[in-house]
Amino acid sequence: MRSSWPGHPVIKKDKSLSSCSRMVRKLACGLVLIACGLMLLKKTDVGVVLIFRKNSDVNVGITYVWTAVAKGAVCLDGSPPAYHLDKGFGAGRNRWLVHHEGGGWCSNMSTCLSRKDTRLGSSKKMEKLLPFIGILSSQRKFNPDFYNWNRVLVRYCDGASFTGDVEEVDPDTNLHFRGSRVFVAVMEELLAMGMKKAQDALLTGCSAGGLTVTLHCDQFRALLPRATKVKCVTDAAYFVNVKDISGARHIETYYNDVVKTHGSANNLPPSCTSKWKPGLCFFQQNMAKLVQTPLFVVNSAYDSWQIPNILAPDTADPDGRWHDCKFNLTKCSTDQLKTIQDFRLMFLDALKELGSSSSRGIFIDSCYEHDQITVQETWLSDDSPALDGTKLAMAVGDWYNDNYPFQKIDDCSYPCKNCPSFKHTL
Repeated sequence: MRSSWPGHPVIKKDKSLSSCSRMVRKLACGLVLIACGLMLLKKTDVGVVLIFRKNSDVNVGITYVWTAVAKGAVCLDGSPPAYHLDKGFGAGRNRWLVHHEGGGWCSNMSTCLSRKDTRLGSSKKMEKLLPFIGILSSQRKFNPDFYNWNRVLVRYCDGASFTGDVEEVDPDTNLHFRGSRVFVAVMEELLAMGMKKAQDALLTGCSAGGLTVTLHCDQFRALLPRATKVKCVTDAAYFVNVKDISGARHIETYYNDVVKTHGSANNLPPSCTSKWKPGLCFFQQNMAKLVQTPLFVVNSAYDSWQIPNILAPDTADPDGRWHDCKFNLTKCSTDQLKTIQDFRLMFLDALKELGSSSSRGIFIDSCYEHDQITVQETWLSDDSPALDGTKLAMAVGDWYNDNYPFQKIDDCSYPCKNCPSFKHTL
């Protein structure tokens, strides 16, 4: 069992990093650290800037899947899907890691229209160069098991975790709900580029991208040769179907609307829709246990997206009594903390649905966090959260390499000493 790796980076603690962390959790995972890195360049000392640049180590250019347009496999605005690829080297030349970024969902025409002219709905608005960090890093000391693989970041631009497929396009909105086709088109291009000969393949994603992984994991497995070792990692996506503080199931209604708007029902795994209403398949407590391919679940029991959006959404808190608390746990009242502790217990209870198969990996910490595998400070750094002395990068690596099955849940309830000091705020 490994518990550390020599030479991993020192992440300095300072107030501006705490501010950046709050920004990270308000935006989509995977890309937000880039925006924070630019902010740190202006606001912090040179030492921190150099650390962020060193962690990102390479800017990876965007690739547009132009052949997808003729197939109708397009983003919300009709533009081609896109990805970033950093090619593997050495022993990793024939190994592939495909990561899906997050970014929430749109559940009706209004929210999808708002999304259409952003990077989450149009490849025209996407950044042309992105640094790769965390599980995407090309440096061994920051990413010891996957640094030399072909690492792909698939851009998220459909608003439904790549499940939609509506043929008709309303000329008044020009909204295209074609996420399911986009997933296939991107995979076909990667297969043609060499992934069809992969020795190893790992499908990963965070938040809405983590849901993409769970919903498409077995489909991804089926695209590759039987001889290929295939596994999946879903991060910050174990969304639970619980009542909010008003007693309503806001999140269930929301996911039902996403599925209806995007025409997702026919593109969800039949193993799930045969048991549940389609919208319920967005909850991993229902879906993850049905995945046949080995699956690793990464999450916080105090998920900093789920607490503000599932437990205490604005619709359930019209007076704003939870506003300060849900964005900074140190500002919660005793009663609010009790409600949050109860949410943790409901999350852990829902996690039991995953089962205990040795093919399942589990890393559940107790930090106020959302997205960990593409953030260097939580993936592998001096103060990364560790369970039984094992940091996340090591846990995922050892699980993938079949060194041992990793299934750990932090038994600490908030506040926990093994969390970085800024993991109390969103």
